[in-house]
Amino acid sequence: MTHDLHGRTQRLELSDQSLRDFEAVVLDATPEGVVLSRSAFYPGGGGQPADQGVLIWQGVETRIVGARKGDDLYLIPAEGDPVPPVGTVVTAAVADERRSALMRTHSGLHVLCGVVFRDYGCLVTGGNMDELTARMDFNLPEVPPGFKEAVEDACNAEVVADRRIDVRVLPREEAFQIPDIIRTATNLVPETVQDVRVVDIVGLDTQADGGTHVASTKQIGHIKVAKVESKGRGFRRLRIQISG
Repeated sequence: MTHDLHGRTQRLELSDQSLRDFEAVVLDATPEGVVLSRSAFYPGGGGQPADQGVLIWQGVETRIVGARKGDDLYLIPAEGDPVPPVGTVVTAAVADERRSALMRTHSGLHVLCGVVFRDYGCLVTGGNMDELTARMDFNLPEVPPGFKEAVEDACNAEVVADRRIDVRVLPREEAFQIPDIIRTATNLVPETVQDVRVVDIVGLDTQADGGTHVASTKQIGHIKVAKVESKGRGFRRLRIQISG
């Protein structure tokens, strides 16, 4: 299986994160899920929620409320919406405002992760995101004085620096030779994955990651560290908000 194929579906969003509209052939369709020959819907993962959008076919609209990975990549139709017959050519559209917000948020989390690792040497123990709001947990034993303000200032300095965000796929052996490629306390890349997708905020942060991202840090907008919470001995949760 190549890195851009999931089951029978070619995953267009992995190589073109700006793509929102595409055509595809229906390979399978039930009220539980529609399988397309190609798709730009991100199915969720790594804390990033799945995309939403619509399929248009023969004058009919099917709303897509999510996506999931199984033996195939399934687009989940809204309850009660008609599903296109197998063999139908559909025009699909990913909800742009939602996806763009999630891309900005995901890239913002990578900036946060890069800053906290660089300045405090902490690894990520968990995280989650929604549109323009997110949280990330770190193995930080003590919170230094002025930590919240220092992290926020450092994150926004990286935004202003307009660092390029590159995405590439490397053979597993080559990817794991990159220092600190895994920024989580637990390696979440399964042994079976031989092609590793790497997201590089040039000069700040290089990580194995499967999500979608903006092209440069300037496109993220302002990062606000809204809250620092204690999550038990040695663990801290940082909540961020993206604006602008």
